[in-house]
Amino acid sequence: MLMIVVYSCASMGNPDGGPYDEEPPKFVRSTPKPFAINSKEKKVTIEFDEFIKLEKAAEKVVVSPPQLEQPEIKASGRKVVVGLVDSLRPNTTYTIDFADAIVDNNEGNPLGNYAFTFSTGTTIDTMEVSGTVLSASDLEPVKNIQVGLHSDLSDSAFMKKPFDRVSRTDSRGHFSIRGIAPGKYRIYALMDGNQNYLFDSKTEMIAFSDSIIIPAMEDAMRQDTIWKDSLTIDTIKSVGYTRFLPDDIILRAFKEENDRQYLTRSERDKENHFVLTFSARADTLPTLKGLNFDERDAFIIEKTDRNDSICYWIKDSLIYQMDTLEIQMDYLATDTLDRLVPQTDTLFLANKLTRAEREKLEAKAAEEKEKERKKKEKKGEKIEPEPTKFLTLNVDAPSAFDLDRNVYLSFDEPVASIDTAAIHMEIKKDSLWEEIPFLFVSDSVLPRKYEILAEWEPEKEYQLSIDSMAFKGVYGLHTNKVKQTMKVKKLNEYGTILLNITGADSTAVVELLDGSGKVLRQQRITPQNTADFYYLNPGTKFYIRLFNDRNGNGVWDTGKYSEHLQPEEVYYFPKVWEMKANFDFEENWNINAVPVEKQKLDEIKKQKPEETKKIQDRNKERARKLGR
Repeated sequence: MLMIVVYSCASMGNPDGGPYDEEPPKFVRSTPKPFAINSKEKKVTIEFDEFIKLEKAAEKVVVSPPQLEQPEIKASGRKVVVGLVDSLRPNTTYTIDFADAIVDNNEGNPLGNYAFTFSTGTTIDTMEVSGTVLSASDLEPVKNIQVGLHSDLSDSAFMKKPFDRVSRTDSRGHFSIRGIAPGKYRIYALMDGNQNYLFDSKTEMIAFSDSIIIPAMEDAMRQDTIWKDSLTIDTIKSVGYTRFLPDDIILRAFKEENDRQYLTRSERDKENHFVLTFSARADTLPTLKGLNFDERDAFIIEKTDRNDSICYWIKDSLIYQMDTLEIQMDYLATDTLDRLVPQTDTLFLANKLTRAEREKLEAKAAEEKEKERKKKEKKGEKIEPEPTKFLTLNVDAPSAFDLDRNVYLSFDEPVASIDTAAIHMEIKKDSLWEEIPFLFVSDSVLPRKYEILAEWEPEKEYQLSIDSMAFKGVYGLHTNKVKQTMKVKKLNEYGTILLNITGADSTAVVELLDGSGKVLRQQRITPQNTADFYYLNPGTKFYIRLFNDRNGNGVWDTGKYSEHLQPEEVYYFPKVWEMKANFDFEENWNINAVPVEKQKLDEIKKQKPEETKKIQDRNKERARKLGR
């Protein structure tokens, strides 16, 4: 009976389990000892005062100097054990940087910024350098890229020798290289695909600095804030510390343009055309010879300006109805010695369906159509004649028309002939339509796309009319007639951004971006160092990017290590504009006023910074619940 009473009383409340453990693991002992010299130990054992675990060890733990054979890193009870597989280098400082990978087993409290150091020689090297790696094209932080130092200052060291010291970037692109001896170094970043710490493939992202790195240190002061609680400051103290320099290195990472030429894909995705794709730009097109058809005047060729993607439209139906096209292709390809040499390939381009399969499907479709016709005839319903099949014409001309745009026409197949006299652009004056002059031009980049340019007036109504037969396709179809009206918006419906720019090259290009990073417009900086963007729609967020267009070709260009050529420098205006109607934003922009790693706003970064792992501080919440 007494046991029942005691049990009943005990179950009536929820006793407090006591304070949470908010202390990170504490170092107890290790083999070898911290900062040991003349050590020959290849197995490092570090013991803590509580059970621990490792989080993302493969991503966070870095051993320097770099290890060609990956070390074995594991947690067991209260210990972390690191087994080095490579032979130990003589007279070398070894650093095992754990970052915040070590946490206590129960609460996950991190032992932040922890590194273990020992030396195989008589001294410990203690210098550090730090900085940030950013993607050269868009200033995105580059995560998990190796950053290393070479004491060999020759350019070939990056391609022939592993790094002397190494680190890895975090989610903010930040790195710290520790255990450096005094001296002069070259610094590099490498997204090392084959884990050999060498730049030996153009598919690897790299970065390099033009400056020699000379590690240094100085005495410095920082402000440390002590908080009473999460909102109230207790005291601010000045604390002395050793500052390691340089600590603001910026590396702009890039991939070199692949100049190895070879065929990557041949695809006949439609009956009447096929596409050849190559790995790199080329100065010439391949030469094709039909092995089971006559290739002379057989194709309409559409290509990119780099000649790396080429579409062949087959004009003759007798050819494109063949099940397989056999083609001999002669072109220039890169050999094992990186030389462009003539190469001949034989291509077999098969239709997705054989001719028999296509005829069967066509017969089935005709049979279904005939059944439907007979059903309607039996019911006495009206039987409509077969609709005329026209060449597909896509018209891009919104009814609410912006002042800064034009009318675009595009087609699904090549156009054989165009009658521009059958195209009419009219403006409405009073209640009558009056024809106006316009220009009709083909797009310089996209095939089968055309543009109608005219001088649009605000608040005016326009009508585009295209007569039937205006366009005739290569396969005999012609377009139907078109009539479409547009009304140009009022001037006071737009906003404007006016930029006065300092620090940019005279060849700089300024780009207007949306929140996804898409380039909406671009223009070259004026001789007066200005760039203005007019007719911007209200309620839209805009961002600004600039690149120094060193070669003046109008596009951003990557770097090339063998020529010591850095990628073209990119800058972001660290501000977002939410456009207002009938409002002009005039801004002064010194592209160097804000450090480059802080220019791109977090809201448009694709590589989001991860939360810094902190002590959970749950005892304050516990005390509040207990009324303390």
